[in-house]
Amino acid sequence: MEEKIMKKNSLLSVIILCTTLILLLVGCGNKEDTTNVSANEQESVADLKLVHDGKLTFAMSGLLKPLNYKDNGKLVGFDVEIGTEIAKRIGLEPNPVTNPWETILQGLKGNKYDVIIGSMTATEERSKQVDFSDPYYISGAQIFVAETNDTVKTKDDLGGKSIGVMQASTHKEVAETLSNEVKGYPSEIFALQDLIPGRIDAVITDKIVGVSAIKEQGMKIKTVDGVLNREEIAVAINKDHQALLDKINEAIAEIIEDGTYEKISKKWFGVNIMED
Repeated sequence: MEEKIMKKNSLLSVIILCTTLILLLVGCGNKEDTTNVSANEQESVADLKLVHDGKLTFAMSGLLKPLNYKDNGKLVGFDVEIGTEIAKRIGLEPNPVTNPWETILQGLKGNKYDVIIGSMTATEERSKQVDFSDPYYISGAQIFVAETNDTVKTKDDLGGKSIGVMQASTHKEVAETLSNEVKGYPSEIFALQDLIPGRIDAVITDKIVGVSAIKEQGMKIKTVDGVLNREEIAVAINKDHQALLDKINEAIAEIIEDGTYEKISKKWFGVNIMED
């Protein structure tokens, strides 16, 4: 009996020893994996060259309702929501800030913030100073007419028609190529308001101005054709930040693909402003 017990005890000791060795090996393997993951994550964060660790700090003027503006001291608007979503997709905390528009590029180059998400048009001139992401919305000069207007269906129908534009705007030059009857207004909104009673036949203004008037003020107007001069609105970033730019482009593609973008756009404008 004792011999049997001794054999059982010996066998039990062997089993315990083997089990202990297995657990130690597994534990060491897990420890090594955790260390590798942590190192990779640290390397990835370092590559992004963020102004504040763990945060995506993005700038805007804060004066461009409904794109970006302050409500009870808090930054809100379309740009803010897009920037917030981009940050989350990258795994960063969103940190929207304001900067005067006239010095916003200088602030970016001076590393006051990581990027500009403030409805900046990606132009050739600006591209000499900074890089731009893929566009996160499309804008440009757009023709608007009254909802009841069935005579103006394309830009070619504007010959001989009266067109309203804001005084001293670039839209005036566009309008003059389409009609010899162009009327200047101190504000785009005043011009759009004259469409309803038929004081003018059409208005050429920025696409976002018109669709915002439809959404926010309930103006009974509609678009004609696509934009006359396509403007791609994109995220601006310093030229030596390729890793962050790649992450931002991936995030923009994701929010468009999964429907998040359209949901945000329709909340603020009633339409998908990625479509020109």
